[in-house]
Amino acid sequence: QVQLVESGGGLVQAGGSLRISCAASGRTFSTNAMAWFRQAPGKEREFVAAVRWNAGDTDYLASVKDRFSISRDNTKKTMYLQMNNLEPEDTAVYYCAARRTVAISRYSGDYAYWGQGTQVTVSP
Repeated sequence: QVQLVESGGGLVQAGGSLRISCAASGRTFSTNAMAWFRQAPGKEREFVAAVRWNAGDTDYLASVKDRFSISRDNTKKTMYLQMNNLEPEDTAVYYCAARRTVAISRYSGDYAYWGQGTQVTVSP
């Protein structure tokens, strides 16, 4: 079992930066693939980025690939999403998620554990 808690969301102007974190508890964090998803009002939840258990493999949504960076510190049981050059279109609730396996995925149904979400708002 893995429990996830996001933090670090907030309000930022377009072009600004923000780093959000996901703290995990549970014995198997170090071997779980993890990801960030986001959901804007009136839209479906979408994949943002994922990282393999050893941080050796990452995947990004095309629209964020050159602006966002996903990382994890297994010693701290924490995953991060560094977001630079933010755009109003990035406004959403950001969720972290963990799989029971090591392989990353873009499909939300593959993730067994979810946090409660953290709001990121980007003003024009």
